[in-house]
Amino acid sequence: MKKIISSLLLISLTICLSAQEKTDKKLQQKLNDLVKGFNGDVGIYVKNLKTGKVASINADTIFPTASMIKVPITCGVFNKIEKGELGYHATLMYCDSLLYAGEDILGSFKDSEKIALSKVLMLMITTSDNTASLWSQLLAGTGTAINEVMANNGLKNTRVNSRTPGRRENQQKYGWGQTTPKEMATLLTLIRDGKMISSAASERIYRNLIRIYWDTEALSQIPPTVQVASKSGAVDASRSEVLLVNAPHGDYVFCITTKNQKDISWNYSNEGWTMIRNLSNLLWNYYEPNFGWEQPEGMQKYFK
Repeated sequence: MKKIISSLLLISLTICLSAQEKTDKKLQQKLNDLVKGFNGDVGIYVKNLKTGKVASINADTIFPTASMIKVPITCGVFNKIEKGELGYHATLMYCDSLLYAGEDILGSFKDSEKIALSKVLMLMITTSDNTASLWSQLLAGTGTAINEVMANNGLKNTRVNSRTPGRRENQQKYGWGQTTPKEMATLLTLIRDGKMISSAASERIYRNLIRIYWDTEALSQIPPTVQVASKSGAVDASRSEVLLVNAPHGDYVFCITTKNQKDISWNYSNEGWTMIRNLSNLLWNYYEPNFGWEQPEGMQKYFK
């Protein structure tokens, strides 16, 4: 009963906070200009966590998560750890039946090799390892348990669809997972504020989210000396990324998601990835105009 009451209070608080949000009109116009002519659907949610002001486009529309779903999955695993059902440093045995074909690190393991759960979780977030992620989803109690954690934290549209009973139609429409720009940004904010699972679990999750291998899009537009928690995702017709930036003049969080893109290429110039880079650049210079950082000449050869 206490858990139900706590969940209801959190949901009510989320609704109240949403109603109190004030729009940053100047930034809103910049977002409107940014998305003009985009060949597909785009959703954006931006919030200055110091002032509380927001700007958004289709922020409550459901989009595919692609690999951003790995943030809810990691929360599901930490929920088990907090309950004492898993150990963060526990040694696990890899079985080749877990393999998700691709270029994953964990997928290159031999059958019966051992690995710590902490490293599986690192691979899922840092390198976006799909084999590690599907194993973590199973360890979390499947998508059903992960979705319950999301619901208990007031996130009504952020859900795991793949390999989850009753979500076949959602999977056909959105793929592995689904969310809204606002909910995914809210999820990172809950983690940053120590409100996901527990303050200790939140801190460990946040530390994992600041170690990202795939840093050529939104992260590339932020100085490397600035800490950022993030996760990106991509499938053919969708590109997405969520970031919480620990900026000098105040943290800000944003999520951008696309779907139905006409450009389904996997080149650096993909329209969705270009949009993500442009948004991140816009926001950094909007919030930190006097930081005095410019991307070094010649960096493009490391990104393309």
